Amino acid sequence: MLPTLGLLARIEAKPDHAQDVHDLLTGALALAEAEEGTLTWFAFRMGPTTFGIFDAFGTEEARQAHLEGEIAQALLGQGARLLAEAPDIQPVDVLAAKLPTATRV
Repeated sequence: MLPTLGLLARIEAKPDHAQDVHDLLTGALALAEAEEGTLTWFAFRMGPTTFGIFDAFGTEEARQAHLEGEIAQALLGQGARLLAEAPDIQPVDVLAAKLPTATRV
């Protein structure tokens, strides 16, 4: 299944908690790998305290399941302590994608 839907999140850490957000995101990889409907998942850093997540899905149900899943719960559960502001999470439509052939079904 090719991804047609995605989520793009911008996450701003409190300066004294940037490493904690880094650790939370790198540790979330195992959770993303366990989500059957999450076809791709990227966590990245854009600056000293600015992070992001991009993930893609084949169905709206998979996207909603991810929004209600363990990664979102971990991020929102720690948000007040770690984040300077609420994450900015935007739904997106995937217009084109280049994926390794092994991931195409």
